[in-house]
Amino acid sequence: MPVTLSHARWLTVTLLLALSTGVRAGQDAAPPATAAEFRARGLDLGYNLDHSAALRAFDDAIAADPADPRNYCLAAGAAWISMVFAQGAITVDDYLGRTKSTGPRSQPDPALDAAFHKYLQQAISRSERNLREHPLDAEAHYEVGTAYGFLASYTATVQGRVFASLGPGRRAYQEHQRAMELDPSRKDAGLIVGLYRYTIAALSLPARMVARLAGFSGSRDAGLALVEDAARYPSNVQVNAMFTLILIYNRESRYDDALRVIETLQQRFPRNRLLWLEAADTNLRARRFRAAQAAVEQARSRMAGDNRPRAPGEDARWQDAYDRALKSGIRN
Repeated sequence: MPVTLSHARWLTVTLLLALSTGVRAGQDAAPPATAAEFRARGLDLGYNLDHSAALRAFDDAIAADPADPRNYCLAAGAAWISMVFAQGAITVDDYLGRTKSTGPRSQPDPALDAAFHKYLQQAISRSERNLREHPLDAEAHYEVGTAYGFLASYTATVQGRVFASLGPGRRAYQEHQRAMELDPSRKDAGLIVGLYRYTIAALSLPARMVARLAGFSGSRDAGLALVEDAARYPSNVQVNAMFTLILIYNRESRYDDALRVIETLQQRFPRNRLLWLEAADTNLRARRFRAAQAAVEQARSRMAGDNRPRAPGEDARWQDAYDRALKSGIRN
């Protein structure tokens, strides 16, 4: 079935799932000792919904290498995603316009908010300095773009100021586009560029004209191809690209493709219970009601004894998915 998104909501999507730096996530064979190992540990914890532990790992990365802007950027990202989680934005439904707000936007935790700004200020200042010293280095452009991407995401999601996010979003887009020009092998830089291009192409003609005046270009097919390339290419943002594809494939009604990505991520991050909720919601869109019911039942079994914090309204989401699957399955 077709999905209609408001321009503001769809623009918010452009960066929400597309950002990360560092190294690929994975379990460490030994206790971390280097900044790269701490980054890897933090990413693995974050993708498994262990947000506080992830932030501590990135703090350890900063302590191990205080000069590297990637460490600050990842710490800012961990603080930001914790704030988004606390506002209840947890599944594709939130970005396809299918969920309704039950009240005013909650204010972010003051400590997390302050930490985000502290980390991001360091990430921007250090990456900007690297870029001034190495203006033809693709990695320097990439680091600057990632830092401004987090600023755009924070402004659009935590603050709800979507149009105020266009300035830093434009900087992120331009810097990653420049990184691709300097080094065409940088498939990771194609994630933000591709997502923006796909997003702009989905807007109305007047909105596309405004976006082009703001410095963005749109192409649905080319944009999607860039995101898919980033998801296939082993890199710093491969996992983020895969999460992004869940969103895009659902929007395109490519439910089998979305479910294949979800299954891969479930195997890699088994403590991320929201992947099973995503599977249930995707199966509901595909009208596979028994599969949706089974996904919720599997998640409930896995969640037994899991006392980690739930997002606001999360338990109701699980129950709603189960009830819809059960009722629709009976009718059909």
